[in-house]
Formats: sequence, C-alpha cells, structure tokens
Amino acid sequence: MSLTSRRRRTAGVAAALIAAVVAGPATAGTAAAAAPAPASASVPAPDRAGIVAALNSAMANGAPGAMARFSGPGGVESLTVGVRDRASGAPMDIHARFRIGSVSKTFSTVVLLQLVEEGRLELDAPVDRYLPGLLPDERITVRHLLTHRSGLADYTNAMFADTVPGFEAVRNRVFSYQELVDLSLSEPRTTEPGVAYRYSNANFVVVGMLIEKLTGQPVDRAYERRIFKPLKLRDTSYVHPDTRIKGLRVRGYLHPDAAGEPLVDSTEQTVSWAQSAGAVISSPADLNTFTSALMRGRLLSPAMLEEMTTVTPTDATNTRFYGLGLRRYDLSCGAQVFGHTGTVQGYYTYAFSTRDGRRSLSAVANTSNHGAANTALGGTLEAAFCGPKPAPAASARSAFGAEAAETAPLPAERDLPERH
Repeated sequence: MSLTSRRRRTAGVAAALIAAVVAGPATAGTAAAAAPAPASASVPAPDRAGIVAALNSAMANGAPGAMARFSGPGGVESLTVGVRDRASGAPMDIHARFRIGSVSKTFSTVVLLQLVEEGRLELDAPVDRYLPGLLPDERITVRHLLTHRSGLADYTNAMFADTVPGFEAVRNRVFSYQELVDLSLSEPRTTEPGVAYRYSNANFVVVGMLIEKLTGQPVDRAYERRIFKPLKLRDTSYVHPDTRIKGLRVRGYLHPDAAGEPLVDSTEQTVSWAQSAGAVISSPADLNTFTSALMRGRLLSPAMLEEMTTVTPTDATNTRFYGLGLRRYDLSCGAQVFGHTGTVQGYYTYAFSTRDGRRSLSAVANTSNHGAANTALGGTLEAAFCGPKPAPAASARSAFGAEAAETAPLPAERDLPERH
C-alpha cells in the first residue's frame, strides 16, 4: 500500500468514527475518504460532524440516502449516509452519478456567455434579434432570461400541480423546445421585463434554443465541447431524451403529495420537460471540479465572470442572491459561496464554491417533493464553509431556545413546485 493510500485510509477511518459518534446508529452507512491538512487560521476547517448531521437530517426528513463532497486546500472530505438503491440496499456511494436538476442552468449559462465573448450575441440585446417572433415582448433581453427577470411564466407549476400524476404524464414524453415555450406563453406573465426576480424554467428553455440557434448544433455537443471535455468531467453527461443514468448511479425517489403514500422510483425519465433547464447528469467530484473551475476563471474571461457574479436579492433575507444563471448565498460566518441548487424528481442537489474557487461543496439527497429534506441538505453549506459552530456561553444558555430559533435554517429555495 502506498503512503497516499495509507493516509487516505487513516483519514477515512477517523472521519467515519467522528460521524458515528456524532450521529449515532443512523450513520451506520456513513463513509469518509479524506486527506485533510490543518486549515489556515483565517479559513475554518470543514465541520465533518456538522455535514454528517445535515445529511442525517435529510434522511430523517424522507431521503433514503444523502452524500456530500468538500474539496479545499486541506484535501477532500467525502461523506455518505443511507442507501442509493432502496431495492438492493446498496449504500450511498460518493462516486455514483445522479440528476442535478437546475444546477444544469449554470452549465447552460457558461455556454451562452462564451458565445457572448465570441461576439455571437449581446447580453442586453432583445431575444427577438436571435429568435424572431418567439416571444411576445421585444423588451425581453438575453440578460433577463439569465437573471429570471423576463416575466415568462414557469410552466412546471401547472405541469406538476399534482406531483406524481404530473410526473408520470411526462416521464417518457419528448417535448420540443417550442412546445415548452408555448406552455409558458399560455399562462399570464409574472412581471414586466426587468422589473423583478421570478424564477422560471422557461427562461432556460429559451437559453437552450439560443445555444442551438447560434452554434447550429444540439445543446449536448456544446456542453461536451465547451465544458465536459476541457474540464475532463468524465461522469457528467446530457443524454436527453434517453431515460437512463449509465454506470454507477443513485436512484431517485419522489414523494407523493398524500402523506404516507409509498415513494415513487423516478430514476428513469427523459427530463424532456426541462432539457437545458435541468437535464444534466453528474457526480459529486465533477460538480466540485466544475464550480471551482468556473470561479477560478477557467471557463470565462474575468470581465464575463464579473457579469455572471453580479447579483441581486431573491428574497428579503439579504442572504440569497441571483446573478447570471448563478446563485450566491451569504453564510452566517461571512463566507460568500456561488453555485446553484437543483431539484428534479427524486433528487435535491447543492453545488457551490467560494469566489476564489479554492473551496467547493457538492451535496445530494435522493428524494424530492419534501422541502424539509431540501432545507436540511442545505445545512451542509454552513458546516462545510463556516466550520464548527461555537458552543453558547454559560450565561446565554437560558436564551438558547430563542437563539436557536433566530439561527434556524431558511427554507430551501424551490426550483420546482413542491407540495410537502
């Protein structure tokens, strides 16, 4: 056995022991692989116990399994709990692939911004210049699409009003981009162009149309040539309209709307209802590589990355923001992380990096339509980027209940309609 292998094995055993002590019997399936070095005084080391607690909380709120991978100057932490396949009982595996949902929007944005850099389109030009007659309002610009400020209605609200029947109706269906745009345009617009943030999958359907119009190729080839191959993302793919996740995979489980109903295995589907808004498949390591490379400037010029990371608030908390196909979360310790959340039937995903790209986290739970699990999974961000929470002082213990209420995690932002 090599020295590196011995170090990884020792670190993995230590992390697993920490997880078992903190989380108890629920982490019997927890695995860890790491070779961390002490973090600098200015950057807290990831709180492994806190990450495991967040993963277990996702399980306690309905996910069969969950996992997270953190990479930073001190090495890599890989933590898993529960199962990736309820039928076989196979444990969650950090190398397994899964559907990343709306994290796909960041991939689509990178491609479109590369086309901006190449002079093929302008951010503040009307969409109508490139796709004449597609949209009813010539004021809608490319930037409005990428910032969710176009006012285009999100057709998924009606599509998945009844979660499981809605999903089964589209599980194997293949839509054209035009059909999805028509579904959006059949509903009232949500805001005037540029006025307010209103999240809508329709925006990134149009982004996919722009990519294909300007490149003359299907969107999967643009992903492959511009992102997957340059970054050597071997576990990342766009297989629409194929329904399979090839190789080692995490199976996804959808919660029905009625409490107590059995979970629905939603792994196999075309994801044609989302396409360039949410149909990419990836793995924790590849997502770490992607968000880190993006923030380090490997995919975009400094000027274009500055455009992408210029954000506006998405709610009244002043901690959540949106740029161009990119979320920014401001954490309790002052850290700012950039990336995206993802929801697709059976999967919740978080993929975020610091602005310098030196620290990255990806996390997934294999369920959806159960917002408490999504919120719990989001706790991995605080644990990974802010480190262990200080214990409350003895004099403050009497007010612990009020303090806990004030620091309770915010509900997860929804990328799809949710009934739980």
